[in-house]
Amino acid sequence: MLRLIFTAVLLVICATAGAASAEGVALTFDDLPTMALTGDAPYAAATTNALLNGLRRHHLPATGFVIGEKLEGDGGVAQTRLADAWLAAGMGLGNHTFSHASLNRTPVASYIAEVSRTDGILRPLLAARHRPLDWFRHPYLETGLTLDARRTFEAWLSGHGYRVAPVTMENSDWVFALPYDDAILRQDTAGAARIKRAYLDYATKAVVSYRTAVLQLLGRRPSFVFLLHATRLNADSMDQLADILRRNDLQPVTLDRAMRDPAYKIADTYAGPDGDEWLSR
Repeated sequence: MLRLIFTAVLLVICATAGAASAEGVALTFDDLPTMALTGDAPYAAATTNALLNGLRRHHLPATGFVIGEKLEGDGGVAQTRLADAWLAAGMGLGNHTFSHASLNRTPVASYIAEVSRTDGILRPLLAARHRPLDWFRHPYLETGLTLDARRTFEAWLSGHGYRVAPVTMENSDWVFALPYDDAILRQDTAGAARIKRAYLDYATKAVVSYRTAVLQLLGRRPSFVFLLHATRLNADSMDQLADILRRNDLQPVTLDRAMRDPAYKIADTYAGPDGDEWLSR
């Protein structure tokens, strides 16, 4: 009897360990074509090329969320080429409003106009490569101060074929990214290296923290949706970021694949001032 009990317990442990090791992670990058301290076109091109090369080198599918106004005006043609480079590399693109507007601080009708304007910019770009435009992410993760505002906007999204990309993992990369740009632009190699080390140390801890938190919340680990930004820091850190994912048994998947996890069927009815990620909601 004792042997049977021990065997049963061992089977449960093995089954649980197997489930835990099967976690997917979808990488998403906000503020495309790039988020940078400088508007210099060669810097943006170098950042995009390095970022996409790193993603392809490690076979990491990704979705980038585009700020529409970056593809218009002075430099818009060059910026559009950078957005199209994501598609050429096999990555996805999504809508991130026209001016990185907050639904908490923008009337719903004006917000819809923002998203619609970027839709008009992106949809032909994707259609030229026979790709759909079906993902949206709220800037600041702010989804409206009231349920009425939130539901009005989400009804518009649904009617135009969009799904909202939530965030279930992030590493505050934006805190480190602009100081890193500053160091790179000043050719401060030592300073850039210090910032990169601090960023990767924090990123390592953040991934472990989110994996622990979601297990406590749900009793299992669903596929994650990882928020990053299109920065030189991430471009220069892609080898190390890929290693962090591997060490945490995170299997890269597309955003569509991650969102098939049944966890994302849990209703999110939060309305209020906080731009929280999915676990907090």
